[in-house]
Amino acid sequence: MIALNATRIQHFVLICFPSMQSWQHWLSIPLALLFIVAFVANVVILAVIQRERRLHKPMFYFLCILSVSDLVLCTATSPTILGILCFNVKVIDLPGCFTQMYIMNCFMLFESGTFLFMAYDRYIAICNPLRYPSMITSTFVAKSLMFIILRSTVVALPVPFTAARLDYCARSVVEHCLCANVPVTALACDDRTINTVYQLVLGWSMLGSDLILIGVSYCIVLRAVRKLHAEGSAAKSLSTCTSHLILISFFYTVLLFLIFTNKFEKDIPPDVTIMLNVLHYLVPPALNPIVYGVRTKEIKQGIVRLVVQGTTNFKAK
Repeated sequence: MIALNATRIQHFVLICFPSMQSWQHWLSIPLALLFIVAFVANVVILAVIQRERRLHKPMFYFLCILSVSDLVLCTATSPTILGILCFNVKVIDLPGCFTQMYIMNCFMLFESGTFLFMAYDRYIAICNPLRYPSMITSTFVAKSLMFIILRSTVVALPVPFTAARLDYCARSVVEHCLCANVPVTALACDDRTINTVYQLVLGWSMLGSDLILIGVSYCIVLRAVRKLHAEGSAAKSLSTCTSHLILISFFYTVLLFLIFTNKFEKDIPPDVTIMLNVLHYLVPPALNPIVYGVRTKEIKQGIVRLVVQGTTNFKAK
């Protein structure tokens, strides 16, 4: 995928948790469980929305987009992590490393963009309910998806390319479980200013602007809800946003914490930062479908029907 320069090394060695080498393999059990939960839960969400015609609505289409993003993120990162912890497979070639770096940055933007459009969907549904059917249509979802894809793929591309152009001399040991940009480029012998500046600009301008727009939209939503005088109207309106707010809060809180830990990495044990990075690629994919499955009545009912039908078909065989 990426044209590499004439570097002196042919691969990187990912050692995962540098201070836990003797017992880090035990971490594979909870992390493997998280991966299984994330994979199965998102597949179930996609299956339920696909088979339930009444869920063929824009709000649930956005949830499908989020589930696909989660599946890509966890399947692009979990095999590497579990390979290191379970089977001591620590070597990754350069094209594979920089491709993984691209996927992680691309789908982080992809997920953030999806959250942004989901917030816009709730904003229109609560603040302009009469215009919702004409504004939030299947065509709108398709255009939103094209925008998210275009923005994510193009904006994330310079990160692995600028990293691949660096000269890594003979330094190949990465103190991380994944090919994250910061720990990989820290091994470079030459100037990595362009890569570092672009990563900061990418984080603050794209993810930061998404977070600000989401925050503004929900401030307007809360103000609109306060004006609802009908009994139960406020609670009903807010209940449709609660799941979204829970997931956004977790996603951006961990992301901001990671940014600041990278900024002050000398004062924080490296294993803490590494664990947060690992969990950031596993917990949201597991949490997102569970929160929506538990808090959304239509999805909950669809899951029950799917399980009952699967059980009936199994007994019939």
